[in-house]
Amino acid sequence: MERAKAKAVLEAILFTMGDSVPIESLAMVIEEDKKTTKMILEEMSQDYSQQDRGIGLTMFDNAVQMCTKGELYEYLIKIAKAPKKFVLTDTLLETLSIIAYKQPVTRLEIERIRGVSCDHAVNKLVEYDLITEVGRLDAPGRPLLFGTTEQFLRSFGVQSIEDLPELNAVQIEEFKQQAESEVQLQLEI
Repeated sequence: MERAKAKAVLEAILFTMGDSVPIESLAMVIEEDKKTTKMILEEMSQDYSQQDRGIGLTMFDNAVQMCTKGELYEYLIKIAKAPKKFVLTDTLLETLSIIAYKQPVTRLEIERIRGVSCDHAVNKLVEYDLITEVGRLDAPGRPLLFGTTEQFLRSFGVQSIEDLPELNAVQIEEFKQQAESEVQLQLEI
């Protein structure tokens, strides 16, 4: 397929889908290999930047999504209702951090790390589309495994889990102390 036509097809698909689309699927549609398709998408992304367009492409590990540029958000708010915002409490952030760094992880593993029940936190994070069920552990009871979503990556401005900051020993010790003090508070109640 001619390059200009391939770009038009990709643009139409990404615009219509509104969500991320696997690069492998896009490659199949334009009858190119994954590497070539990725190159075409990168060219499109550069075109959008150079032409000072209102849209851009957000690349994830194996998918791509057409998005409005962040710096234009204030103009969108003027015409659309404000998007639903969710609040991440300390408990939700701690639970999300455990899942992000230990994924795939079960509820029991999260509870062992935090020292308290995590049902409410996990349910809220699923509701906010920051985590999702990614399978089941091959163990008695076949517990659910949880991992982060593309929405998590978008929300925290990273393109891959590998882009998350590394934890150092001091931070890990602080997290343990916070979890222990939280357990003590729960026991006192």
